[in-house]
Amino acid sequence: MQQFKYTVKDNKGETRKGLVEAVDLKQASSILHDRGFVVIKLNSSGGTLETLNQIALFQPVGLSTITTFTRQLSTMIVSGLNLLDSLKILERQERNERFKKVISELVKDVQGGSSLANAMGKHKGIFSTAFISLIKAGEASGKLDEVLLKLADSLEKEREFKSKVKGAMIYPVIILIGMVGVIFVMMIFVIPKLTDMFKTMNVDLPITTQILILVSNFSVDYWWLVLLMLVASFFGFQYFKSTYEGKKFLDQLSIKMPVFGSLNKTVNLATFSRTLGSLVGSGVPILDALKIAGETTDNLVYREAIIEATKMVEKGVPLSVPLSRNPNLPPLLGQMVSVGEETGKIDEVLEKVAKYFEAESEHEIKNVTTAMEPLILIFLGGMIAFLILSIILPIYQITGSVSNMK
Repeated sequence: MQQFKYTVKDNKGETRKGLVEAVDLKQASSILHDRGFVVIKLNSSGGTLETLNQIALFQPVGLSTITTFTRQLSTMIVSGLNLLDSLKILERQERNERFKKVISELVKDVQGGSSLANAMGKHKGIFSTAFISLIKAGEASGKLDEVLLKLADSLEKEREFKSKVKGAMIYPVIILIGMVGVIFVMMIFVIPKLTDMFKTMNVDLPITTQILILVSNFSVDYWWLVLLMLVASFFGFQYFKSTYEGKKFLDQLSIKMPVFGSLNKTVNLATFSRTLGSLVGSGVPILDALKIAGETTDNLVYREAIIEATKMVEKGVPLSVPLSRNPNLPPLLGQMVSVGEETGKIDEVLEKVAKYFEAESEHEIKNVTTAMEPLILIFLGGMIAFLILSIILPIYQITGSVSNMK
C-alpha cells in the first residue's frame, strides 16, 4: 500500500486536501470518486508507509514461511480448489511483504499459462532446486496434490529438526558471548586500575599477573591494532572459507572434530537421505535426483561423494556400490540403498534411513548438550581461577608486606 496526496472538490463545491491509502494511483482515484469527490490533483506522497513497504521487501523468507505456504497450498489443492485461486488466497493473507510479492508474481505467471514449477524457477533464491524439481515432477505426473502433501510433511520435519539443532547451540553461544564480555570489561576497565595500585606498592608480581597486565596494557594502548587484527581475521577467514581448499578443510573438520563432528555428520546424512528419497518417490529420475541432492548438500565432502556416485550410476553401476565404497559415508547407507534397489522401494528405504539419522542426530544433540555443560564449567572455572590468582595473589602479597612493616 502507498499513500497519495489529494486535492478534491466535495458535493458542496468546497476544496479538500488529505491523504489516501491505495495500491496504485488508479485505485486511489477510484476510492475518492466512490466517496463523491471530484479529483483535482492526485500524486504519491512518498510517505512513511511506502518507505516501510520498500524496506519490507528485503525481509528474509525463512524455512518456516515456505513450510507454511506449502502446507496451506497442499490443503487447498487437496480440498478441490484450483491452483490459481489457491495462490490468490495465499497472496492476500501473506504478511511477509517480500514473499507476498513472490506469490503475486507466481499468480501472474500461472495466469499467463506458465507451470507452477517454471514460475517458481524464477525465484531460486526463495525456492530450492529440490523444491522446484518436486513440483515439476508432481505436475508432470498429475499428482501435484500428493507431492505437495509429501513436500509439506518433509519441510515440517526439516524445520523441526533444524530448530532442535539450533536450540542445542544457543546455550554454548550465550556463555561464550558472556565470557568475551567479562574479559573485555576486565582488560579495559579493571586491570588498568589495579596496575596503578601495584606500581605504587612496588611488589614482585606473579607471572600470571604480569601476563594479565601486559595483555591489558596492549589492549588499552593499541586498541586500534586489536580491532584491526579482529577485522583482518574475520575477512581473512571469509576469504579462506570461499576457496575450494578452505571450504573442504573446514567441512572435513566439521565432521571429524570432537563432540560436534558426529552431530554434523548425521545432520548432513539425514538431509541427503530425505531429499533423495522425496525426489525419487515423486518420480524424478535417479540421476537427476542425485544431482539435485548433491547441489542441496552444504558439506563439500559429501557433495563430492554424491558427484562420484552419480558418475558411477551413469555408467550403469548400482547406487549402493559407490555409497558402500566411500570411506566418508557410513556402511549403513550403502546397505540400506542396496535393499531398496533389490525390492524396488528405494524411496521408502531412504525415508527410513533419513528417520534413522534424524533419531541419531537427536541423540547426538543430547550428547552435545550433556558434554558441553561440564566443558563450559571447566573452562569458566579455569578462566576465573586465572583471574583470581592474578589479582588476589598480589593483593595478598601487599597485605603481607604492610603487616611486616608494622
